[in-house]
Amino acid sequence: MSVGLVAADCRRLCRNSNYGKGTLTTMNIAVLGGGAMGSVLSQMIEEREGMQLAGVVDPLAGDTLEALAAEPDVVIDFSNPANLEMLSEYCRAHSCPAVIATTGFTQEQTEKIKELAQHVPVVFSANYSLGINIMKRVIAEITPLLEDSFDIEIIEKHHNKKLDSPSGTAKMLLAAADESGAYEHVYGREGNRKRSREIGIHAVRGGTIAGEHTVMYAGTDEILEIKHTAGSKKIFASGALKAAAFTADAEPGFYTMEDVLFG
Repeated sequence: MSVGLVAADCRRLCRNSNYGKGTLTTMNIAVLGGGAMGSVLSQMIEEREGMQLAGVVDPLAGDTLEALAAEPDVVIDFSNPANLEMLSEYCRAHSCPAVIATTGFTQEQTEKIKELAQHVPVVFSANYSLGINIMKRVIAEITPLLEDSFDIEIIEKHHNKKLDSPSGTAKMLLAAADESGAYEHVYGREGNRKRSREIGIHAVRGGTIAGEHTVMYAGTDEILEIKHTAGSKKIFASGALKAAAFTADAEPGFYTMEDVLFG
């Protein structure tokens, strides 16, 4: 398989008087979400050359995007689906791109995100790590070669404070493994039943696990496992910053990390 990675071009063009004229400048980034991911992301922005923190908005503390002292060039959302309305209204009113890293959206909310993308650039992904997005592409490539003789299972593990299950990343990997929609999706197992043409999806919650995802192909006398383990939250923040840089000169539209990484 040939995967042509597109390097981040570092042309951080602000939506100000220099925007669209090819002038290098500093990208002002607002962080929506005051939790652990927000803290990690804020620190990385302050350490990243060519980027600066426009502010951290913590809705749980009553903060709003409209209260930001400086207008950002992009908002990165690591918060909660409940904040989508505020994010959407702000980005539309200020023509501000959005990088959405929150998971657990309903189908209706996902449609609202796509509607927002008609007005501003929006990058939306369940997982912003480079490794996971490479894994997703590998899964899509190899599943058609193995599906007739291997059973497929997806196992994900996360910390005990994660609310949604299975994880958005597990759903993303499931979609990559079942692009044709030919499988039954079985979430956990209980009772007595024969296995059909199905993919099992299993969620584990405990401790401080940053994130672990395994796609297992079990055949006769052999097992192939493709596994990704997150060592810290920094890998997600790093990917989100890469996506933020991508939005600087992107046209309004709905993008994923595959667009950011592979073009």
